[in-house]
Amino acid sequence: MATDRASRSVGAAAAGAGFGPDGRTGRAGWAITAGLRVTGAGLLIAAAAIHLDLYLTGYRPIPVIGGLFLLQVIVGFLAGTVVLVTGSRLAAAAGAVFALATLGGYLLSVWTGLFGFKEVRTTAGIAAGVVEVAAFAALAVLAARPRPSRQPSRWRVLPGPVSAWLDKGAPGTAAVVGGVSVVALVLLGVAVSGAGGPPSPAPSAGTALKSTTINGTTVLTNGKGFILYSFAPDTAGRSVCNGACAQYWPPVTGAATAGPGVTGKLGTITRSDGSKQATYDGHPLYTYIADTAPGQANGNNLNLNGGIWHEVTVAS
Repeated sequence: MATDRASRSVGAAAAGAGFGPDGRTGRAGWAITAGLRVTGAGLLIAAAAIHLDLYLTGYRPIPVIGGLFLLQVIVGFLAGTVVLVTGSRLAAAAGAVFALATLGGYLLSVWTGLFGFKEVRTTAGIAAGVVEVAAFAALAVLAARPRPSRQPSRWRVLPGPVSAWLDKGAPGTAAVVGGVSVVALVLLGVAVSGAGGPPSPAPSAGTALKSTTINGTTVLTNGKGFILYSFAPDTAGRSVCNGACAQYWPPVTGAATAGPGVTGKLGTITRSDGSKQATYDGHPLYTYIADTAPGQANGNNLNLNGGIWHEVTVAS
């Protein structure tokens, strides 16, 4: 009798401590689960915040791509919030899939392009990719963790053996998640190392600029017909568009010559990296990565990267 009472006492204490059916989910297990919940949700929200910044500073006007960026932002914030508030394993699994899918879209955009747009290498893009891999790992492990004791299986819709495997803590999950994460990081590294700056349509030294009439306005273009832009914060001798800005708005490098219809004064300035940039009537010249075909003016009158962008007009 004393032995039975002692056994029941130990069992009750174990249940009160939160041990699961496999004996691994005590108080430490609760702490790990809570940590994964907060970490996974926080990483999803962080990735969404990075995409929001990218959307606002460069991707918003890009056809289709801008809308997809906004969708990523909305879903990322919602998924992160749901995981944080509810701790749902199903939400965690969905968040893990979303993080991996978002990374896959980035890699595909870098390698082959999506909807006519090819991604460029940016620090923010690389950071988002690393955060997405970390979010996948945390959320995938959270989704596979066992429930506390005395709670029914959450996997009743799955076949019996699969449900039982999951209820035991999904043995081997950590190795699989770790392997997928390593592969994802390797692919991310390969993708960004092979990606350069944007496929700039800017002319090389000696290439003639020309004028083109688009929607009733005569504008300055490069030799391939891509519209050239000026940046309001620039001065006649200095460009303030550097770093990530210059990846979205590639400077027209080197000297250029006047082609048909070009009546303004051409010149060059020296950029902060020592390279030469062409100018027109004192305005440093740029193209825009969202212009994927000649004649497009997706960058005109945009307020991005700290100032207004204008297509460069040519007096008739």
